[in-house]
Amino acid sequence: MKEQTYSTHTRYVFGYHVFTYLAVFALMIGSYFNLSRSAPENLYSASLICLISVILLLVVWYLRAFALKAQDRAIRAEENFRYYLLTGKPLPAGLRMGQIIALRFAQDEELPELVERALSENLRSRQIKEAIRNWRPDYHRV
Repeated sequence: MKEQTYSTHTRYVFGYHVFTYLAVFALMIGSYFNLSRSAPENLYSASLICLISVILLLVVWYLRAFALKAQDRAIRAEENFRYYLLTGKPLPAGLRMGQIIALRFAQDEELPELVERALSENLRSRQIKEAIRNWRPDYHRV
């Protein structure tokens, strides 16, 4: 696996992020086109195909959302524990989830300082990632 940095830390899985969404959108467009052109005796089945395409889009969307929410919870617990080991205190309650996710890329020696900066300057996740001097890779999140 190549070295992870700020500019290379995002990951996309082609089969999911591109192919699956394009296939579902193609199904939706095709099903609505089919519905608009179907004969009156075929409206019920054409409507069901449209409904199936909407349900499939929702399933694909929520599969991703639920997986990310589970990863967010794990990251919050890991970073809270790491911060506790470094400082003897839990992460400040004022940190937003996006900030905590960005802070996971900071090495141990710069984490406490970045936490304070994130709180005092209300840094966005992108600003936190740009401020990291020594990148700590995370190869597990997609």
